[in-house]
Order: sequence, then C-alpha cells, then structure tokens
Amino acid sequence: MEAENVVEYLLKNYEGIVRGKEWGETALFYNPGKALARGTYFVFIKGNDTKNDIVSDLNRKGVYRINLGVSKETFLSMFEKLPGQPQKGEIVKMGYDFQEFDKIIPHPLYGWAGWICILNPSKETFEKKLKPLIDEAYVRAKSRFEKRTKSK
Repeated sequence: MEAENVVEYLLKNYEGIVRGKEWGETALFYNPGKALARGTYFVFIKGNDTKNDIVSDLNRKGVYRINLGVSKETFLSMFEKLPGQPQKGEIVKMGYDFQEFDKIIPHPLYGWAGWICILNPSKETFEKKLKPLIDEAYVRAKSRFEKRTKSK
C-alpha cells in the first residue's frame, strides 16, 4: 500500500475528517464543519525524518509511517505497559525496531500517550489488524472533538 492510498481510504470512509499539514506530515483531523481551528487528532502519515524524529529512517524512498492514538486499555493489551515519556531528543524505551515494516508497534516518541504506529503496512495487515485500530482512533477523535466543542 502507498501512503496516498491510506489517506484516500481514510477521507472516503470516515465522516468529518479534514486533511492538513503538521510538522511535514499529512495530518488528518476530525473537524466536521471546521468548527475548530484545527480539529482533534485522528491519524498522521509521516513520510520524512524531522529533527526530533529520525528513528524510523523515513527518508528512505517509499517509506512512510502511519501514526494513531488508541485507548490506554488497547495499548496495554497490545504491549503490556505504557512507556515513560522520553526526554527531548530521545525515544520510548521499549525495545522495538522502529524501522521494521508491517508491524504495529508503539510510537517512538508518543507511545507514552497511547500512540501506535506502523511502517509500510501490507494490505493484509491494514485490513485485518490496522482497520479496527483506526476505527478506535476515530471514535476517540470524535469524542475529544465533542468535549472541546461543548465547552465553547
């Protein structure tokens, strides 16, 4: 699967999603009617290294990483523990190979917040393993959006 195929799938299948750019990434926010300045985080697709995030070596041709947040319960069921928040310039200490393709792992910088990621998922992994997690990330983004817009 190519990164743009993933973006197209998400925009087509999840209502209220808007596309933006954040930190050189394709950022997808839940923001129906653009009620908020930016919306709430849904999924990020990163295709290049940045100063603070080089561990996945995304500057390799055709390499990209899908990033999304899941509930604490889901994260714990997948990885047994939440890592501590890394110091600036460091990554979470969980012993994963952050350059491995087609494997759902903790996000190297935001695993402590329940974010997960995958580099270049196969179609099979996307269909069978990632879609349910994307569904969960969507519900979470929608819930956060509703809380933020109710407080306005």
